[in-house]
Amino acid sequence: MFNLHEGEDDREKTLEIIKKNIDFQGANLWILACAIIVASVGLNVNSTAVVIGAMLISPLMGPIVGAGFALGVYDFNLLKKSLRNLALATVIGLVFSTLYFYISPFKDVQSEILARTSPNIYDILIAFFGGIVGVIAVTRVEKGNPIPGVAIATALMPPLCVAGFGLATGNWSFFFGAAYLYCINCVFIGIATFLIVKYLKYPPKIQVDEREQRQVRYIISALILVMLLPSAYLAYTLYKEQELKKNIERFVTNEFVDNGFTIVYKRTDLKSANKKLELGFLSKRFEKDEIALYNKKLKNYNVDNTKLVILQDSTDRLLTLKGDILNEIQGSQKIDDRDIRIAELRNEIALNSFDDVSIYSEAKILFPTLEKFSIANHNFLMKKDSVFKETVVIISSEKPLEKEEAKKFEDWLKSKLALQNLQVLQEQRDLNKKVKK
Repeated sequence: MFNLHEGEDDREKTLEIIKKNIDFQGANLWILACAIIVASVGLNVNSTAVVIGAMLISPLMGPIVGAGFALGVYDFNLLKKSLRNLALATVIGLVFSTLYFYISPFKDVQSEILARTSPNIYDILIAFFGGIVGVIAVTRVEKGNPIPGVAIATALMPPLCVAGFGLATGNWSFFFGAAYLYCINCVFIGIATFLIVKYLKYPPKIQVDEREQRQVRYIISALILVMLLPSAYLAYTLYKEQELKKNIERFVTNEFVDNGFTIVYKRTDLKSANKKLELGFLSKRFEKDEIALYNKKLKNYNVDNTKLVILQDSTDRLLTLKGDILNEIQGSQKIDDRDIRIAELRNEIALNSFDDVSIYSEAKILFPTLEKFSIANHNFLMKKDSVFKETVVIISSEKPLEKEEAKKFEDWLKSKLALQNLQVLQEQRDLNKKVKK
Protein backbone atom coordinates (compact mmCIF):
# COMPACT_ATOMS: atom_id res chain seq x y z
CA MET A 1 0.00 0.00 0.00
CA PHE A 2 2.84 2.39 0.83
CA ASN A 3 5.20 1.33 -1.95
CA LEU A 4 6.68 4.51 -3.50
CA HIS A 5 8.30 2.60 -6.35
CA GLU A 6 4.89 2.16 -7.95
CA GLY A 7 4.44 4.90 -10.56
CA GLU A 8 8.02 6.17 -10.13
CA ASP A 9 9.50 8.06 -13.06
CA ASP A 10 12.81 7.22 -14.71
CA ARG A 11 15.54 8.31 -12.29
CA GLU A 12 17.83 9.83 -14.89
CA LYS A 13 14.91 11.85 -16.23
CA THR A 14 13.98 13.01 -12.71
CA LEU A 15 17.55 14.18 -12.03
CA GLU A 16 17.63 16.06 -15.35
CA ILE A 17 14.41 17.89 -14.45
CA ILE A 18 15.82 18.77 -11.02
CA LYS A 19 19.09 20.07 -12.52
CA LYS A 20 17.14 22.17 -15.01
CA ASN A 21 15.06 23.79 -12.22
CA ILE A 22 18.16 24.71 -10.23
CA ASP A 23 19.45 27.37 -12.63
CA PHE A 24 18.39 30.99 -12.24
CA GLN A 25 18.93 32.50 -15.62
CA GLY A 26 16.72 33.46 -18.53
CA ALA A 27 13.04 32.66 -17.91
CA ASN A 28 13.55 31.45 -14.31
CA LEU A 29 15.19 34.74 -13.33
CA TRP A 30 12.39 36.80 -14.91
CA ILE A 31 9.75 34.66 -13.21
CA LEU A 32 11.54 35.03 -9.85
CA ALA A 33 11.76 38.83 -10.12
CA CYS A 34 8.09 39.14 -11.11
CA ALA A 35 6.99 36.75 -8.34
CA ILE A 36 8.86 38.88 -5.79
CA ILE A 37 7.08 42.05 -6.93
CA VAL A 38 3.68 40.30 -6.97
CA ALA A 39 4.23 38.92 -3.43
CA SER A 40 5.41 42.32 -2.16
CA VAL A 41 2.33 44.03 -3.58
CA GLY A 42 0.08 41.35 -2.06
CA LEU A 43 1.69 41.81 1.35
CA ASN A 44 1.53 45.60 0.99
CA VAL A 45 -2.22 45.66 0.24
CA ASN A 46 -2.96 42.69 2.54
CA SER A 47 -4.35 40.53 -0.27
CA THR A 48 -4.17 36.81 0.50
CA ALA A 49 -5.14 35.89 -3.07
CA VAL A 50 -2.24 37.88 -4.55
CA VAL A 51 0.24 36.36 -2.06
CA ILE A 52 -0.96 32.86 -2.99
CA GLY A 53 -0.53 33.71 -6.68
CA ALA A 54 3.07 34.75 -6.02
CA MET A 55 3.74 31.44 -4.24
CA LEU A 56 2.43 29.50 -7.23
CA ILE A 57 4.63 31.24 -9.81
CA SER A 58 7.76 31.31 -7.62
CA PRO A 59 10.61 29.01 -8.81
CA LEU A 60 12.40 28.99 -5.41
CA MET A 61 11.64 25.32 -4.76
CA GLY A 62 14.07 24.27 -7.55
CA PRO A 63 17.46 24.81 -5.87
CA ILE A 64 16.17 23.61 -2.46
CA VAL A 65 14.99 20.28 -3.88
CA GLY A 66 18.22 20.16 -5.88
CA ALA A 67 20.30 20.51 -2.71
CA GLY A 68 18.34 17.72 -1.03
CA PHE A 69 18.79 15.43 -4.02
CA ALA A 70 22.49 16.28 -4.22
CA LEU A 71 22.99 15.30 -0.57
CA GLY A 72 21.02 12.09 -1.11
CA VAL A 73 23.16 10.93 -4.06
CA TYR A 74 26.40 12.50 -2.73
CA ASP A 75 26.77 14.75 -5.76
CA PHE A 76 28.73 17.56 -4.12
CA ASN A 77 29.13 19.55 -7.33
CA LEU A 78 25.35 19.61 -7.71
CA LEU A 79 25.08 20.57 -4.03
CA LYS A 80 27.42 23.54 -4.48
CA LYS A 81 25.54 24.65 -7.58
CA SER A 82 22.15 24.35 -5.82
CA LEU A 83 23.32 26.32 -2.77
CA ARG A 84 24.93 28.97 -4.98
CA ASN A 85 21.72 29.43 -6.98
CA LEU A 86 19.61 29.45 -3.80
CA ALA A 87 21.86 32.18 -2.35
CA LEU A 88 21.55 34.14 -5.62
CA ALA A 89 17.73 33.81 -5.58
CA THR A 90 17.64 34.88 -1.92
CA VAL A 91 19.75 37.98 -2.57
CA ILE A 92 17.62 38.90 -5.62
CA GLY A 93 14.47 38.44 -3.56
CA LEU A 94 15.78 40.65 -0.77
CA VAL A 95 16.95 43.37 -3.17
CA PHE A 96 13.72 43.55 -5.18
CA SER A 97 11.41 43.40 -2.14
CA THR A 98 13.49 45.97 -0.22
CA LEU A 99 13.43 48.35 -3.19
CA TYR A 100 9.68 47.92 -3.59
CA PHE A 101 8.86 48.56 0.07
CA TYR A 102 11.33 51.46 0.18
CA ILE A 103 9.61 53.15 -2.78
CA SER A 104 6.05 52.24 -1.76
CA PRO A 105 4.23 55.03 0.10
CA PHE A 106 2.25 52.44 2.11
CA LYS A 107 4.34 51.05 4.94
CA ASP A 108 1.59 49.94 7.32
CA VAL A 109 2.11 46.57 8.99
CA GLN A 110 -0.66 44.36 7.61
CA SER A 111 -1.85 41.01 9.00
CA GLU A 112 -0.25 39.18 6.04
CA ILE A 113 3.11 40.66 7.05
CA LEU A 114 2.66 39.93 10.76
CA ALA A 115 1.86 36.28 10.00
CA ARG A 116 5.43 35.78 8.71
CA THR A 117 7.37 37.34 11.59
CA SER A 118 6.96 34.79 14.42
CA PRO A 119 7.84 31.28 13.20
CA ASN A 120 7.41 28.28 15.49
CA ILE A 121 7.57 24.49 15.46
CA TYR A 122 4.36 24.25 13.42
CA ASP A 123 6.11 25.96 10.53
CA ILE A 124 8.75 23.20 10.70
CA LEU A 125 6.05 20.54 10.45
CA ILE A 126 4.48 22.31 7.45
CA ALA A 127 7.84 22.67 5.68
CA PHE A 128 8.89 19.07 6.39
CA PHE A 129 5.70 17.29 5.38
CA GLY A 130 5.08 19.70 2.52
CA GLY A 131 8.60 18.98 1.30
CA ILE A 132 7.95 15.22 1.45
CA VAL A 133 4.83 15.63 -0.69
CA GLY A 134 6.73 17.83 -3.16
CA VAL A 135 9.60 15.39 -3.60
CA ILE A 136 7.28 12.40 -3.99
CA ALA A 137 5.40 14.33 -6.69
CA VAL A 138 8.66 15.19 -8.50
CA THR A 139 9.62 11.50 -8.68
CA ARG A 140 6.28 10.41 -10.16
CA VAL A 141 5.49 9.78 -13.83
CA GLU A 142 2.25 11.70 -13.33
CA LYS A 143 3.23 14.83 -11.43
CA GLY A 144 -0.41 15.64 -10.52
CA ASN A 145 -1.67 18.48 -8.32
CA PRO A 146 0.65 18.31 -5.27
CA ILE A 147 3.29 20.70 -6.65
CA PRO A 148 1.07 23.86 -6.54
CA GLY A 149 -0.22 22.81 -3.12
CA VAL A 150 3.32 22.40 -1.78
CA ALA A 151 4.28 25.83 -3.17
CA ILE A 152 1.37 27.40 -1.25
CA ALA A 153 1.84 25.41 1.98
CA THR A 154 5.59 25.88 2.35
CA ALA A 155 5.33 29.59 1.42
CA LEU A 156 8.93 30.42 0.49
CA MET A 157 8.29 33.73 -1.24
CA PRO A 158 6.29 35.72 1.40
CA PRO A 159 8.86 35.40 4.25
CA LEU A 160 11.60 36.55 1.89
CA CYS A 161 9.55 39.62 0.94
CA VAL A 162 8.70 40.34 4.60
CA ALA A 163 12.45 40.27 5.32
CA GLY A 164 12.77 42.90 2.57
CA PHE A 165 10.02 44.91 4.29
CA GLY A 166 12.01 44.74 7.53
CA LEU A 167 15.13 46.04 5.77
CA ALA A 168 13.22 48.83 3.99
CA THR A 169 11.55 50.06 7.19
CA GLY A 170 14.44 49.40 9.56
CA ASN A 171 12.37 46.93 11.58
CA TRP A 172 15.00 44.36 12.52
CA SER A 173 12.66 42.10 14.50
CA PHE A 174 10.55 41.65 11.34
CA PHE A 175 13.68 41.03 9.26
CA PHE A 176 15.15 38.35 11.54
CA GLY A 177 11.76 36.70 12.20
CA ALA A 178 10.94 36.43 8.48
CA ALA A 179 14.49 35.38 7.59
CA TYR A 180 14.32 32.63 10.21
CA LEU A 181 11.01 31.38 8.77
CA TYR A 182 12.57 31.39 5.28
CA CYS A 183 15.52 29.36 6.57
CA ILE A 184 13.18 26.89 8.29
CA ASN A 185 11.33 26.29 5.03
CA CYS A 186 14.52 25.89 3.00
CA VAL A 187 16.23 23.54 5.46
CA PHE A 188 13.30 21.22 6.13
CA ILE A 189 12.23 20.96 2.49
CA GLY A 190 15.85 20.00 1.76
CA ILE A 191 15.91 17.45 4.61
CA ALA A 192 12.59 15.94 3.47
CA THR A 193 14.05 15.60 -0.03
CA PHE A 194 17.20 13.92 1.32
CA LEU A 195 15.15 11.37 3.30
CA ILE A 196 12.90 10.46 0.35
CA VAL A 197 15.93 10.07 -1.94
CA LYS A 198 17.46 7.74 0.62
CA TYR A 199 14.19 5.84 1.01
CA LEU A 200 13.91 5.36 -2.76
CA LYS A 201 17.57 4.19 -2.79
CA TYR A 202 18.82 6.46 -5.55
CA PRO A 203 22.31 5.28 -6.48
CA PRO A 204 25.12 7.57 -5.23
CA LYS A 205 27.11 9.41 -7.88
CA ILE A 206 30.33 8.59 -6.09
CA GLN A 207 31.13 6.01 -3.48
CA VAL A 208 31.73 7.67 -0.12
CA ASP A 209 33.14 6.02 2.95
CA GLU A 210 31.43 5.72 6.30
CA ARG A 211 33.24 8.77 7.67
CA GLU A 212 31.87 11.08 4.93
CA GLN A 213 28.38 9.67 5.36
CA ARG A 214 28.61 10.39 9.09
CA GLN A 215 29.69 13.97 8.31
CA VAL A 216 26.58 14.46 6.16
CA ARG A 217 24.38 13.05 8.93
CA TYR A 218 26.07 15.31 11.50
CA ILE A 219 25.52 18.38 9.32
CA ILE A 220 21.84 17.50 8.85
CA SER A 221 21.41 16.83 12.59
CA ALA A 222 23.05 20.16 13.45
CA LEU A 223 20.77 21.99 11.01
CA ILE A 224 17.72 20.30 12.53
CA LEU A 225 18.78 21.34 16.04
CA VAL A 226 19.56 24.92 15.00
CA MET A 227 16.11 25.27 13.43
CA LEU A 228 14.17 23.14 15.91
CA LEU A 229 15.25 24.53 19.28
CA PRO A 230 14.37 28.23 18.71
CA SER A 231 11.13 27.36 16.94
CA ALA A 232 10.11 24.98 19.76
CA TYR A 233 10.79 27.76 22.27
CA LEU A 234 8.74 30.22 20.19
CA ALA A 235 5.90 27.70 19.93
CA TYR A 236 5.94 27.23 23.71
CA THR A 237 5.92 31.02 24.21
CA LEU A 238 2.97 31.34 21.83
CA TYR A 239 1.11 28.58 23.70
CA LYS A 240 1.68 30.27 27.09
CA GLU A 241 0.58 33.63 25.70
CA GLN A 242 -2.64 32.16 24.29
CA GLU A 243 -3.35 30.43 27.61
CA LEU A 244 -2.78 33.70 29.48
CA LYS A 245 -5.14 35.58 27.16
CA LYS A 246 -7.80 32.90 27.62
CA ASN A 247 -7.49 33.06 31.42
CA ILE A 248 -7.69 36.87 31.39
CA GLU A 249 -10.86 36.72 29.29
CA ARG A 250 -12.33 34.23 31.77
CA PHE A 251 -11.42 36.51 34.69
CA VAL A 252 -12.98 39.60 33.08
CA THR A 253 -16.16 37.71 32.14
CA ASN A 254 -16.69 36.03 35.50
CA GLU A 255 -15.76 38.95 37.76
CA PHE A 256 -17.13 41.94 35.84
CA VAL A 257 -19.30 41.19 32.79
CA ASP A 258 -21.43 38.56 34.54
CA ASN A 259 -21.97 40.99 37.43
CA GLY A 260 -23.45 43.64 35.14
CA PHE A 261 -20.46 46.03 34.95
CA THR A 262 -20.16 47.72 31.54
CA ILE A 263 -16.55 47.77 30.31
CA VAL A 264 -15.76 50.66 27.97
CA TYR A 265 -11.99 50.28 27.79
CA LYS A 266 -9.73 47.23 27.81
CA ARG A 267 -6.04 46.86 27.02
CA THR A 268 -3.59 44.07 27.79
CA ASP A 269 0.19 44.35 27.71
CA LEU A 270 1.60 40.82 27.84
CA LYS A 271 4.86 41.36 25.97
CA SER A 272 6.79 43.33 28.58
CA ALA A 273 8.25 41.95 31.83
CA ASN A 274 5.61 43.82 33.86
CA LYS A 275 2.41 42.43 32.36
CA LYS A 276 -0.64 44.65 32.75
CA LEU A 277 -4.42 44.47 32.28
CA GLU A 278 -6.15 47.87 32.04
CA LEU A 279 -9.93 48.17 32.38
CA GLY A 280 -12.28 51.15 32.32
CA PHE A 281 -15.95 51.06 33.35
CA LEU A 282 -18.89 53.19 32.25
CA SER A 283 -20.27 54.05 35.71
CA LYS A 284 -18.87 51.68 38.36
CA ARG A 285 -16.18 53.08 40.69
CA PHE A 286 -13.85 50.85 42.70
CA GLU A 287 -12.10 51.57 45.98
CA LYS A 288 -8.44 50.73 46.51
CA ASP A 289 -9.18 47.70 48.65
CA GLU A 290 -11.56 46.35 45.97
CA ILE A 291 -8.88 46.71 43.29
CA ALA A 292 -6.37 44.94 45.58
CA LEU A 293 -8.88 42.10 46.06
CA TYR A 294 -9.35 41.71 42.30
CA ASN A 295 -5.57 41.59 41.86
CA LYS A 296 -5.46 38.69 44.32
CA LYS A 297 -8.28 36.95 42.43
CA LEU A 298 -6.17 37.00 39.25
CA LYS A 299 -4.06 34.18 40.69
CA ASN A 300 -7.17 31.99 40.99
CA TYR A 301 -7.40 32.16 37.17
CA ASN A 302 -3.70 31.23 36.69
CA VAL A 303 -2.85 34.79 35.68
CA ASP A 304 0.54 35.36 37.30
CA ASN A 305 2.88 38.36 37.12
CA THR A 306 0.05 40.51 35.74
CA LYS A 307 -1.23 43.67 37.38
CA LEU A 308 -4.86 44.80 37.12
CA VAL A 309 -5.18 48.56 36.63
CA ILE A 310 -8.71 50.01 36.79
CA LEU A 311 -8.96 53.43 35.16
CA GLN A 312 -11.27 55.71 37.11
CA ASP A 313 -12.97 58.98 36.07
CA SER A 314 -9.83 60.99 36.71
CA THR A 315 -8.19 59.45 33.66
CA ASP A 316 -8.44 61.82 30.69
CA ARG A 317 -8.59 59.12 28.02
CA LEU A 318 -11.33 57.28 29.92
CA LEU A 319 -13.36 60.49 30.30
CA THR A 320 -13.02 61.13 26.57
CA LEU A 321 -14.04 57.56 25.77
CA LYS A 322 -17.06 57.73 28.09
CA GLY A 323 -18.13 61.02 26.52
CA ASP A 324 -17.88 59.53 23.05
CA ILE A 325 -19.91 56.47 24.09
CA LEU A 326 -22.63 58.56 25.79
CA ASN A 327 -22.84 60.89 22.79
CA GLU A 328 -23.16 57.90 20.51
CA ILE A 329 -25.89 56.38 22.70
CA GLN A 330 -27.80 59.68 22.85
CA GLY A 331 -27.36 60.20 19.13
CA SER A 332 -28.62 56.72 18.36
CA GLN A 333 -31.55 57.28 20.76
CA LYS A 334 -32.51 60.44 18.88
CA ILE A 335 -32.28 58.59 15.61
CA ASP A 336 -34.44 55.78 17.01
CA ASP A 337 -37.11 58.26 18.21
CA ARG A 338 -37.11 60.00 14.83
CA ASP A 339 -37.44 56.68 13.02
CA ILE A 340 -40.39 55.71 15.25
CA ARG A 341 -42.12 59.02 14.57
CA ILE A 342 -41.54 58.68 10.82
CA ALA A 343 -42.98 55.16 10.91
CA GLU A 344 -46.04 56.39 12.82
CA LEU A 345 -46.64 59.19 10.29
CA ARG A 346 -46.25 56.79 7.39
CA ASN A 347 -48.75 54.49 9.04
CA GLU A 348 -51.19 57.33 9.49
CA ILE A 349 -50.80 58.42 5.86
CA ALA A 350 -51.37 54.84 4.70
CA LEU A 351 -54.57 54.57 6.76
CA ASN A 352 -55.95 57.87 5.50
CA SER A 353 -55.01 57.66 1.83
CA PHE A 354 -56.94 56.22 -1.09
CA ASP A 355 -56.02 55.32 -4.62
CA ASP A 356 -58.03 58.24 -6.06
CA VAL A 357 -57.01 57.74 -9.69
CA SER A 358 -57.91 54.05 -9.77
CA ILE A 359 -61.27 54.59 -8.04
CA TYR A 360 -62.17 57.52 -10.30
CA SER A 361 -61.27 55.54 -13.48
CA GLU A 362 -63.47 52.64 -12.42
CA ALA A 363 -66.32 54.96 -11.33
CA LYS A 364 -66.32 56.69 -14.75
CA ILE A 365 -66.97 53.35 -16.42
CA LEU A 366 -69.90 52.53 -14.14
CA PHE A 367 -71.25 56.11 -13.92
CA PRO A 368 -70.38 57.91 -17.19
CA THR A 369 -71.92 61.28 -16.13
CA LEU A 370 -69.41 61.64 -13.31
CA GLU A 371 -67.04 64.60 -13.78
CA LYS A 372 -65.19 65.31 -10.55
CA PHE A 373 -64.37 63.01 -7.68
CA SER A 374 -62.74 63.52 -4.26
CA ILE A 375 -62.39 61.16 -1.30
CA ALA A 376 -60.85 61.68 2.16
CA ASN A 377 -61.23 60.81 5.84
CA HIS A 378 -62.58 63.63 7.99
CA ASN A 379 -62.73 64.14 11.74
CA PHE A 380 -66.12 65.41 12.95
CA LEU A 381 -66.41 67.22 16.30
CA MET A 382 -69.50 66.65 18.43
CA LYS A 383 -70.73 67.54 21.89
CA LYS A 384 -68.72 66.70 25.01
CA ASP A 385 -65.44 66.94 23.05
CA SER A 386 -66.06 63.71 21.24
CA VAL A 387 -64.58 63.12 17.80
CA PHE A 388 -65.45 60.53 15.20
CA LYS A 389 -63.92 59.78 11.82
CA GLU A 390 -65.91 59.27 8.62
CA THR A 391 -65.03 58.86 4.97
CA VAL A 392 -66.54 61.61 2.82
CA VAL A 393 -66.85 61.44 -0.97
CA ILE A 394 -67.63 64.51 -3.07
CA ILE A 395 -68.75 64.02 -6.65
CA SER A 396 -69.76 66.48 -9.33
CA SER A 397 -71.62 66.14 -12.63
CA GLU A 398 -73.71 68.28 -14.99
CA LYS A 399 -76.72 66.23 -14.15
CA PRO A 400 -77.05 65.00 -10.55
CA LEU A 401 -77.30 61.28 -10.00
CA GLU A 402 -80.80 60.10 -9.40
CA LYS A 403 -81.61 58.78 -5.96
CA GLU A 404 -81.40 55.18 -7.10
CA GLU A 405 -78.15 55.81 -8.96
CA ALA A 406 -76.68 57.66 -5.98
CA LYS A 407 -77.57 54.72 -3.69
CA LYS A 408 -76.03 52.32 -6.19
CA PHE A 409 -72.84 54.47 -6.29
CA GLU A 410 -72.66 54.55 -2.49
CA ASP A 411 -73.12 50.77 -2.13
CA TRP A 412 -70.51 50.09 -4.81
CA LEU A 413 -67.98 52.37 -3.08
CA LYS A 414 -68.61 50.81 0.35
CA SER A 415 -68.07 47.35 -1.11
CA LYS A 416 -64.91 48.34 -2.96
CA LEU A 417 -63.31 50.10 0.02
CA ALA A 418 -64.68 47.68 2.63
CA LEU A 419 -66.24 50.55 4.60
CA GLN A 420 -69.40 50.60 6.70
CA ASN A 421 -69.71 54.36 7.17
CA LEU A 422 -69.52 56.46 4.05
CA GLN A 423 -71.08 59.81 3.17
CA VAL A 424 -71.54 60.86 -0.47
CA LEU A 425 -72.07 64.54 -1.28
CA GLN A 426 -73.08 65.75 -4.73
CA GLU A 427 -72.27 69.08 -6.34
CA GLN A 428 -73.95 70.50 -9.45
CA ARG A 429 -72.86 73.46 -11.57
CA ASP A 430 -75.45 75.91 -12.88
CA LEU A 431 -75.25 77.55 -16.27
CA ASN A 432 -73.09 80.39 -14.87
CA LYS A 433 -70.57 77.79 -13.61
CA LYS A 434 -71.51 78.53 -10.00
CA VAL A 435 -71.60 75.60 -7.66
CA LYS A 436 -74.95 74.68 -6.07
CA LYS A 437 -75.22 72.33 -3.18
